[in-house]
Amino acid sequence: MAETNFVDYVKIFTHSGHGGAGSAHFFRDNRTTSGGPDGGDGGRGGHVILRGNKQLWTLLHLKYNKHHRATDGVNGSKSLCTGAEGTDIILDVPLGTIAKDAETGELLFEITEHDETKIIRKGGRGGLGNNNFKSSTFQSPRFAQPGEDGEEGWNILELKVLADVGLVGFPNAGKSTLLSVVSAAKPKIANYAFTTLVPNLGIVEYRNYQSFVMADIPGIIEGASEGKGLGVRFLRHIERNSMLLFMVPADSIDIHKEYNILLNEIKTYNSELLDKSRILAITKSDLLDDELINDIKKDLPDVPYVFISAVTNLNIIQLKDLIWKELTKNNS
Repeated sequence: MAETNFVDYVKIFTHSGHGGAGSAHFFRDNRTTSGGPDGGDGGRGGHVILRGNKQLWTLLHLKYNKHHRATDGVNGSKSLCTGAEGTDIILDVPLGTIAKDAETGELLFEITEHDETKIIRKGGRGGLGNNNFKSSTFQSPRFAQPGEDGEEGWNILELKVLADVGLVGFPNAGKSTLLSVVSAAKPKIANYAFTTLVPNLGIVEYRNYQSFVMADIPGIIEGASEGKGLGVRFLRHIERNSMLLFMVPADSIDIHKEYNILLNEIKTYNSELLDKSRILAITKSDLLDDELINDIKKDLPDVPYVFISAVTNLNIIQLKDLIWKELTKNNS
Protein backbone atom coordinates (compact mmCIF):
# COMPACT_ATOMS: atom_id res chain seq x y z
CA MET A 1 0.00 0.00 0.00
CA ALA A 2 2.20 2.79 -1.27
CA GLU A 3 1.81 6.13 0.45
CA THR A 4 1.09 7.91 -2.83
CA ASN A 5 -1.71 5.47 -3.59
CA PHE A 6 -3.41 5.55 -0.20
CA VAL A 7 -6.52 7.76 -0.23
CA ASP A 8 -8.81 7.77 2.80
CA TYR A 9 -11.05 10.74 1.91
CA VAL A 10 -12.98 11.53 -1.27
CA LYS A 11 -15.88 13.78 -2.19
CA ILE A 12 -18.13 12.46 -4.95
CA PHE A 13 -21.29 13.60 -6.70
CA THR A 14 -24.02 10.96 -6.88
CA HIS A 15 -27.25 11.07 -8.88
CA SER A 16 -29.86 8.33 -8.88
CA GLY A 17 -32.12 7.75 -11.85
CA HIS A 18 -35.54 9.30 -12.36
CA GLY A 19 -38.53 6.98 -12.28
CA GLY A 20 -40.25 6.27 -15.57
CA ALA A 21 -43.69 7.78 -16.21
CA GLY A 22 -46.80 5.65 -16.13
CA SER A 23 -48.70 5.19 -19.38
CA ALA A 24 -52.16 6.64 -20.04
CA HIS A 25 -52.87 4.19 -22.89
CA PHE A 26 -56.25 2.62 -23.76
CA PHE A 27 -56.68 -0.78 -25.31
CA ARG A 28 -57.24 -0.76 -29.05
CA ASP A 29 -57.29 -3.43 -31.76
CA ASN A 30 -59.07 -4.11 -35.04
CA ARG A 31 -62.32 -4.94 -33.29
CA THR A 32 -62.08 -2.59 -30.29
CA THR A 33 -62.18 1.14 -30.70
CA SER A 34 -62.96 2.17 -27.14
CA GLY A 35 -61.31 -0.32 -24.82
CA GLY A 36 -60.46 0.25 -21.19
CA PRO A 37 -57.22 1.64 -19.76
CA ASP A 38 -54.20 -0.63 -20.13
CA GLY A 39 -51.32 1.73 -19.38
CA GLY A 40 -48.41 0.09 -17.53
CA ASP A 41 -46.34 1.50 -14.68
CA GLY A 42 -43.02 3.26 -15.13
CA GLY A 43 -39.82 1.56 -14.05
CA ARG A 44 -37.86 2.55 -10.98
CA GLY A 45 -34.83 4.77 -11.47
CA GLY A 46 -31.44 3.24 -10.79
CA HIS A 47 -29.96 3.40 -7.28
CA VAL A 48 -26.42 4.49 -6.42
CA ILE A 49 -25.07 1.75 -4.14
CA LEU A 50 -21.91 1.30 -2.08
CA ARG A 51 -20.61 -2.26 -1.72
CA GLY A 52 -17.93 -3.49 0.66
CA ASN A 53 -14.93 -5.14 -0.94
CA LYS A 54 -12.31 -6.74 1.31
CA GLN A 55 -9.79 -6.66 -1.53
CA LEU A 56 -9.66 -2.85 -1.45
CA TRP A 57 -7.51 -0.86 0.99
CA THR A 58 -7.96 2.65 -0.38
CA LEU A 59 -10.44 5.03 -2.01
CA LEU A 60 -7.95 5.88 -4.75
CA HIS A 61 -10.20 4.52 -7.52
CA LEU A 62 -12.82 7.15 -6.66
CA LYS A 63 -10.47 10.10 -6.32
CA TYR A 64 -10.37 10.92 -10.05
CA ASN A 65 -13.87 9.70 -10.89
CA LYS A 66 -16.13 11.97 -8.89
CA HIS A 67 -19.42 11.89 -10.81
CA HIS A 68 -21.66 8.83 -10.68
CA ARG A 69 -25.13 8.78 -12.22
CA ALA A 70 -27.52 5.87 -12.46
CA THR A 71 -29.84 5.58 -15.45
CA ASP A 72 -33.52 6.53 -15.50
CA GLY A 73 -36.38 4.07 -15.40
CA VAL A 74 -38.24 3.41 -18.67
CA ASN A 75 -41.78 4.70 -19.15
CA GLY A 76 -44.66 2.28 -18.94
CA SER A 77 -46.39 1.25 -22.13
CA LYS A 78 -49.57 -0.34 -23.46
CA SER A 79 -50.85 -3.79 -22.58
CA LEU A 80 -49.98 -3.20 -18.92
CA CYS A 81 -46.29 -3.40 -19.70
CA THR A 82 -44.15 -2.05 -16.87
CA GLY A 83 -41.10 -0.07 -17.93
CA ALA A 84 -37.66 -1.50 -17.24
CA GLU A 85 -35.85 -0.36 -14.11
CA GLY A 86 -32.87 1.95 -14.44
CA THR A 87 -29.43 0.40 -14.09
CA ASP A 88 -27.98 0.67 -10.60
CA ILE A 89 -24.50 2.11 -10.12
CA ILE A 90 -22.46 -0.02 -7.68
CA LEU A 91 -19.33 1.54 -6.19
CA ASP A 92 -16.95 -0.85 -4.43
CA VAL A 93 -15.31 0.59 -1.30
CA PRO A 94 -12.91 -0.78 1.33
CA LEU A 95 -14.26 -2.18 4.57
CA GLY A 96 -14.37 0.59 7.14
CA THR A 97 -15.77 3.22 4.77
CA ILE A 98 -18.31 5.69 6.13
CA ALA A 99 -20.62 7.80 3.97
CA LYS A 100 -21.70 11.32 4.87
CA ASP A 101 -23.87 14.02 3.38
CA ALA A 102 -21.37 16.67 2.27
CA GLU A 103 -23.74 19.58 2.92
CA THR A 104 -24.95 18.68 6.40
CA GLY A 105 -22.15 16.41 7.58
CA GLU A 106 -24.76 13.82 8.59
CA LEU A 107 -23.41 10.28 8.92
CA LEU A 108 -25.47 8.11 6.58
CA PHE A 109 -24.03 4.64 7.16
CA GLU A 110 -20.84 2.60 7.31
CA ILE A 111 -19.64 -0.43 5.39
CA THR A 112 -17.92 -3.08 7.52
CA GLU A 113 -18.62 -6.44 5.81
CA HIS A 114 -17.54 -7.92 2.49
CA ASP A 115 -20.33 -7.67 -0.12
CA GLU A 116 -22.42 -5.55 2.26
CA THR A 117 -24.48 -3.08 0.22
CA LYS A 118 -26.04 0.25 1.19
CA ILE A 119 -28.02 2.62 -1.00
CA ILE A 120 -26.51 6.10 -0.92
CA ARG A 121 -29.04 7.57 -3.43
CA LYS A 122 -32.43 5.94 -4.03
CA GLY A 123 -33.80 5.87 -7.54
CA GLY A 124 -37.11 7.62 -8.10
CA ARG A 125 -40.21 5.43 -8.06
CA GLY A 126 -41.94 4.76 -11.34
CA GLY A 127 -45.30 6.41 -11.91
CA LEU A 128 -48.52 4.37 -11.95
CA GLY A 129 -50.23 3.73 -15.26
CA ASN A 130 -53.85 4.74 -15.82
CA ASN A 131 -55.00 1.16 -15.26
CA ASN A 132 -54.40 1.71 -11.53
CA PHE A 133 -56.96 4.51 -11.36
CA LYS A 134 -59.97 2.83 -12.97
CA SER A 135 -62.98 1.97 -10.85
CA SER A 136 -66.63 1.04 -11.29
CA THR A 137 -67.55 4.72 -11.38
CA PHE A 138 -64.46 5.96 -13.21
CA GLN A 139 -63.75 3.63 -16.08
CA SER A 140 -61.71 5.83 -18.40
CA PRO A 141 -58.95 7.66 -16.51
CA ARG A 142 -56.98 9.62 -19.09
CA PHE A 143 -54.04 10.37 -16.86
CA ALA A 144 -51.13 8.55 -15.30
CA GLN A 145 -48.51 9.40 -12.72
CA PRO A 146 -45.17 10.90 -13.71
CA GLY A 147 -42.11 9.17 -12.30
CA GLU A 148 -40.43 10.52 -9.19
CA ASP A 149 -37.23 12.49 -9.61
CA GLY A 150 -34.00 10.86 -8.60
CA GLU A 151 -31.83 12.18 -5.78
CA GLU A 152 -28.59 14.06 -6.29
CA GLY A 153 -25.91 15.71 -4.23
CA TRP A 154 -22.35 15.54 -2.95
CA ASN A 155 -21.25 12.82 -0.57
CA ILE A 156 -18.11 12.40 1.48
CA LEU A 157 -16.54 8.97 1.83
CA GLU A 158 -14.02 8.44 4.62
CA LEU A 159 -12.02 5.32 5.29
CA LYS A 160 -11.33 4.19 8.82
CA VAL A 161 -8.88 1.32 8.77
CA LEU A 162 -10.24 -1.94 10.19
CA ALA A 163 -7.71 -3.87 12.28
CA ASP A 164 -7.50 -5.92 15.45
CA VAL A 165 -4.61 -3.92 16.90
CA GLY A 166 -3.82 -0.26 16.33
CA LEU A 167 -0.34 1.03 17.13
CA VAL A 168 -0.44 4.37 18.96
CA GLY A 169 2.57 6.53 19.67
CA PHE A 170 4.49 9.67 18.93
CA PRO A 171 6.44 9.87 15.67
CA ASN A 172 9.58 7.70 15.66
CA ALA A 173 8.36 5.48 18.52
CA GLY A 174 9.23 2.30 16.60
CA LYS A 175 5.75 1.42 15.33
CA SER A 176 6.79 0.77 11.73
CA THR A 177 9.81 -1.25 12.84
CA LEU A 178 7.61 -3.48 14.99
CA LEU A 179 5.12 -4.03 12.17
CA SER A 180 7.90 -4.96 9.77
CA VAL A 181 9.25 -7.53 12.26
CA VAL A 182 6.00 -9.27 13.22
CA SER A 183 4.37 -9.26 9.76
CA ALA A 184 5.20 -9.27 6.06
CA ALA A 185 4.32 -5.57 5.76
CA LYS A 186 7.08 -3.31 4.46
CA PRO A 187 6.40 0.16 5.86
CA LYS A 188 8.86 2.98 5.26
CA ILE A 189 11.36 3.13 8.13
CA ALA A 190 13.84 5.91 8.85
CA ASN A 191 15.40 7.63 11.85
CA TYR A 192 13.30 10.78 11.70
CA ALA A 193 9.80 11.82 12.70
CA PHE A 194 6.75 11.39 10.47
CA THR A 195 8.25 8.66 8.32
CA THR A 196 4.80 7.08 8.19
CA LEU A 197 2.17 9.31 6.59
CA VAL A 198 -0.53 6.71 5.91
CA PRO A 199 -1.72 3.65 7.83
CA ASN A 200 0.04 0.37 7.07
CA LEU A 201 -1.59 -3.00 7.70
CA GLY A 202 0.10 -6.30 8.44
CA ILE A 203 -1.14 -9.80 9.25
CA VAL A 204 0.63 -11.14 12.33
CA GLU A 205 0.93 -14.91 12.52
CA TYR A 206 0.29 -16.45 15.92
CA ARG A 207 0.31 -19.91 17.43
CA ASN A 208 -1.71 -22.80 15.93
CA TYR A 209 -2.08 -21.04 12.56
CA GLN A 210 -4.04 -18.19 14.11
CA SER A 211 -3.45 -14.57 13.15
CA PHE A 212 -4.53 -10.99 13.77
CA VAL A 213 -4.32 -7.73 11.83
CA MET A 214 -2.08 -4.93 13.09
CA ALA A 215 -2.30 -1.32 11.87
CA ASP A 216 0.62 1.10 12.01
CA ILE A 217 -1.10 4.46 12.52
CA PRO A 218 0.93 7.60 11.64
CA GLY A 219 2.45 9.22 14.70
CA ILE A 220 0.29 11.40 16.93
CA ILE A 221 1.51 14.76 18.23
CA GLU A 222 0.23 16.68 21.23
CA GLY A 223 -2.77 18.71 20.06
CA ALA A 224 -3.67 16.23 17.32
CA SER A 225 -7.26 16.04 18.58
CA GLU A 226 -7.52 19.79 17.96
CA GLY A 227 -6.35 19.41 14.39
CA LYS A 228 -2.63 20.02 14.75
CA GLY A 229 -0.65 18.41 11.97
CA LEU A 230 -2.85 15.78 10.34
CA GLY A 231 -4.05 14.65 13.74
CA VAL A 232 -7.76 14.18 13.14
CA ARG A 233 -7.12 12.25 9.93
CA PHE A 234 -4.76 9.98 11.84
CA LEU A 235 -6.96 9.57 14.90
CA ARG A 236 -10.05 8.43 12.99
CA HIS A 237 -8.25 5.25 11.93
CA ILE A 238 -7.98 4.26 15.59
CA GLU A 239 -11.76 4.17 15.95
CA ARG A 240 -12.10 0.86 14.10
CA ASN A 241 -9.34 -1.05 15.92
CA SER A 242 -10.39 -3.68 18.45
CA MET A 243 -7.59 -2.79 20.85
CA LEU A 244 -4.81 -0.20 21.12
CA LEU A 245 -1.12 -0.90 21.59
CA PHE A 246 0.56 2.21 23.01
CA MET A 247 4.25 2.42 22.16
CA VAL A 248 6.67 4.60 24.13
CA PRO A 249 10.45 4.35 23.65
CA ALA A 250 12.60 3.38 26.60
CA ASP A 251 14.72 6.51 26.19
CA SER A 252 11.70 8.77 26.75
CA ILE A 253 12.22 11.32 29.54
CA ASP A 254 8.94 10.31 31.25
CA ILE A 255 7.19 7.19 29.92
CA HIS A 256 4.13 7.63 32.14
CA LYS A 257 3.68 11.26 31.06
CA GLU A 258 4.07 10.41 27.38
CA TYR A 259 1.46 7.66 27.73
CA ASN A 260 -0.94 10.10 29.41
CA ILE A 261 -0.49 12.65 26.61
CA LEU A 262 -1.34 10.02 24.00
CA LEU A 263 -4.31 8.85 26.06
CA ASN A 264 -5.59 12.42 26.48
CA GLU A 265 -5.45 13.06 22.72
CA ILE A 266 -7.55 9.96 22.13
CA LYS A 267 -9.98 10.91 24.90
CA THR A 268 -10.37 14.44 23.55
CA TYR A 269 -11.00 13.16 20.04
CA ASN A 270 -13.53 10.50 21.07
CA SER A 271 -13.99 9.47 24.70
CA GLU A 272 -15.59 6.18 23.62
CA LEU A 273 -12.16 5.01 22.49
CA LEU A 274 -11.22 4.68 26.16
CA ASP A 275 -13.47 1.61 26.29
CA LYS A 276 -11.02 -0.30 24.09
CA SER A 277 -8.44 -2.65 25.60
CA ARG A 278 -5.01 -1.04 25.98
CA ILE A 279 -1.49 -2.44 26.21
CA LEU A 280 1.73 -0.51 26.71
CA ALA A 281 4.91 -1.58 24.93
CA ILE A 282 8.15 0.06 26.02
CA THR A 283 10.19 -0.05 22.82
CA LYS A 284 13.97 0.05 22.28
CA SER A 285 14.36 -1.86 25.57
CA ASP A 286 17.59 -3.42 24.35
CA LEU A 287 19.11 -0.17 25.58
CA LEU A 288 18.16 -1.00 29.18
CA ASP A 289 19.74 -3.22 31.80
CA ASP A 290 17.80 -5.03 34.50
CA GLU A 291 18.31 -2.25 37.02
CA LEU A 292 16.86 0.42 34.70
CA ILE A 293 13.92 -1.82 33.83
CA ASN A 294 13.09 -2.28 37.51
CA ASP A 295 13.29 1.48 38.10
CA ILE A 296 10.98 2.19 35.16
CA LYS A 297 8.44 -0.40 36.36
CA LYS A 298 7.89 1.65 39.51
CA ASP A 299 6.17 4.44 37.59
CA LEU A 300 4.23 2.82 34.77
CA PRO A 301 0.49 3.34 34.13
CA ASP A 302 -1.97 0.72 35.36
CA VAL A 303 -2.24 -1.21 32.09
CA PRO A 304 -0.68 -4.47 30.89
CA TYR A 305 2.86 -3.72 29.70
CA VAL A 306 5.86 -5.41 28.16
CA PHE A 307 9.44 -4.29 27.46
CA ILE A 308 10.32 -5.04 23.84
CA SER A 309 12.91 -4.48 21.15
CA ALA A 310 11.94 -5.04 17.53
CA VAL A 311 15.63 -4.89 16.56
CA THR A 312 16.74 -7.76 18.84
CA ASN A 313 13.32 -9.51 19.04
CA LEU A 314 13.32 -9.00 22.79
CA ASN A 315 9.96 -10.20 24.23
CA ILE A 316 8.23 -10.13 20.81
CA ILE A 317 6.66 -13.55 21.51
CA GLN A 318 5.50 -12.31 24.92
CA LEU A 319 3.97 -9.25 23.23
CA LYS A 320 2.02 -11.46 20.82
CA ASP A 321 0.80 -13.57 23.74
CA LEU A 322 -0.37 -10.47 25.61
CA ILE A 323 -2.15 -9.10 22.53
CA TRP A 324 -3.87 -12.41 21.86
CA LYS A 325 -4.98 -12.65 25.49
CA GLU A 326 -6.57 -9.19 25.31
CA LEU A 327 -8.20 -9.88 21.93
CA THR A 328 -9.80 -13.13 23.07
CA LYS A 329 -10.58 -12.46 26.73
CA ASN A 330 -14.23 -11.66 25.97
CA ASN A 331 -14.65 -14.77 23.80
CA SER A 332 -13.77 -17.31 26.46
